Amino acid sequence: MLLNNTGKDFIPGAVSYLLSPFWILILSSSSEPILPSCLMVTVDEYDISNEEDLGDFLMVRLHKDPYLFFPEDSWYCSFVQITTPQGETYHFPCYQWMEGYRTLELREGTAKLICDDAGSPLLLQHRSEELKSRQEAYRWDVFAPGMPRCLEVESLEEMDTNSKFNFTKISGFLLKSKLTTLELKLKGFMNRTESWKKLSDMRNIFWFNKTPVSEYVAEHWEEDTFFGYQYLNGVNPVVIEKCKEIPSNFPVTQEMVAGSLAESTTLQEEVQKGNIFIVDYEILQGIPTNTIEGERQYLAVPLCLFYQTPTRDLIPIAIQLSQTPGPESPIFLPSDSKWDWILAKMWVRNADFHVHQNISHLLRTHLMAEIFSMAALRQLPMCHPLFKLLIPHLRYTLQINTLARVRLIKEGGMMDRATSAGFEGIVPLVAKGASRLTYSSLCLPEDIEARGVSAVANYYYRDDATKIWAAIEIFVRDMVRYYYWSDDRVQNDPELQAWIQEVFREGFQSRENSGAPSSLQTMEELSKFLTMVIFTCSAQHAAVNSGQFDFGSWIPNVPPTMRKPPPTKKGTATLENILNILPPVNITCLALTSLWLLSNEVGDRRLLGNFPDEHFSESEPKRLIRVFQSRLAEISHGIDERNKSLALPYEYINPPRVENSIQI
Repeated sequence: MLLNNTGKDFIPGAVSYLLSPFWILILSSSSEPILPSCLMVTVDEYDISNEEDLGDFLMVRLHKDPYLFFPEDSWYCSFVQITTPQGETYHFPCYQWMEGYRTLELREGTAKLICDDAGSPLLLQHRSEELKSRQEAYRWDVFAPGMPRCLEVESLEEMDTNSKFNFTKISGFLLKSKLTTLELKLKGFMNRTESWKKLSDMRNIFWFNKTPVSEYVAEHWEEDTFFGYQYLNGVNPVVIEKCKEIPSNFPVTQEMVAGSLAESTTLQEEVQKGNIFIVDYEILQGIPTNTIEGERQYLAVPLCLFYQTPTRDLIPIAIQLSQTPGPESPIFLPSDSKWDWILAKMWVRNADFHVHQNISHLLRTHLMAEIFSMAALRQLPMCHPLFKLLIPHLRYTLQINTLARVRLIKEGGMMDRATSAGFEGIVPLVAKGASRLTYSSLCLPEDIEARGVSAVANYYYRDDATKIWAAIEIFVRDMVRYYYWSDDRVQNDPELQAWIQEVFREGFQSRENSGAPSSLQTMEELSKFLTMVIFTCSAQHAAVNSGQFDFGSWIPNVPPTMRKPPPTKKGTATLENILNILPPVNITCLALTSLWLLSNEVGDRRLLGNFPDEHFSESEPKRLIRVFQSRLAEISHGIDERNKSLALPYEYINPPRVENSIQI
């Protein structure tokens, strides 16, 4: 018998020593329980003798007692493995901490639906007790009205140890935060409340925290082609849509944009050809704005029209900074003065910052992943095949979201101190986004089709994401076929149905118009939903998270807040005026510190398709995992080859850069 506890200690891979008496009770199908001798101090292999044929091993119970005067010693168990004299191996996955003096029951690793345990009262009771315990440990709470519900904890210290970062990750995270803040303090930036004197001064904020992309952005941010590029391959590549007709509240005329279009064509003709696109930030209408250090902040509600040129560039051709056209809401054009046009684009980028951070990023990845995680922990026992499939993609999500609530998005947190909306605006904005959230918008192929962007040129996010979605879909479909093999097994799996019902209730707020299922009837429906969950927690999060510092470190490109109201007429913008609109020095630094921390993974990474914790013990799931890994490697090779010819390579969802789960 082998007990293994490597992989989650202070130094991953090190061996822990247990200073407590340790007992193992082995339950088999054809004998009385076997209680080996007291096991002390080390984690190792043990020989256990028994004269009877033990039959199949069903479960092991691990029990830890006090030892003399030594303090209680927490212990992490990866798995228990039993090898019989006949050479049969039984694997009992654990991957849990044992804290206090308690008993932990582990089932043999073969994944089972509840119907597969129908002949064993012992195993049925174990499933029930495991879920009851988890439902007591993981309770739902309301962070703010209208937002999806979350884990009920007041602080990080209250969290279950099995949901927390390990020592390596949390220490690296804190160290990076301290070093970043220290650099800014040494330069004297954090205490300066005045406006920037020159745009070029902003390039001196960081000496060390720079990237090739952030340097490229600082060089090209004024260019219209780069402005358009960001809506395809920047940090928020999910908001641009094909414009099927010019909106009545955005009265752009042929005369206004003729200079931006190709010769011998018209705006209406380009609309019909599918070459006109739009981003509408209507969701920001009515969102309250912030006051920072006694100074009111502002937020526009813009519309921006784009044109795909004959050279396949995407460029902005018209911007309106409100939803109501009129004399005080002019339509800004590339033919306007340089600073009028740059300022109009800044207002659009500020609006995009808020939609990206609060809708595309926070709501649609972090908060939904927490819903998937909580529902899985509460409704799926460890032996369930869907728990085994999903748990790598839910790792650390509860910790990072709790950290966000206590440090980032709360009143007085970083987002409250450095953005136009602040806490009072974030809550209604996320709530509005949640009330509009649809299942189809989380399913990549349907979202691409609904936005009408399947034919846009140079849309690398779409191209890479589509391939990754397909790879996940094939992997999941094969797993579902292996464990369910008929629609009846899907329909009659009460644990699966409880999970999907809880996701529908807590994540989609029981809204029928969300299109989200409240039950699943077929293997196809189940495969699609699981694909969406895994894609959301991995590639989609990487797409909207990893480039935050790259694109946002040059503040004029993505201003987090604006200190003057949007212009109501043309001809008023100057460089000096813009410097007084952008955030002051200290707020700029606060925002950049947040972006740097949120964009960079720290230690203990688990890349997409890599599952070092072996929850599956059967040979077929292990084979399917290897096939999945091979497909991802092929996708990565294709991305690498394409990127060789690009001035700005698109790397954010290249599989070797994508985490299995949301942990930053």
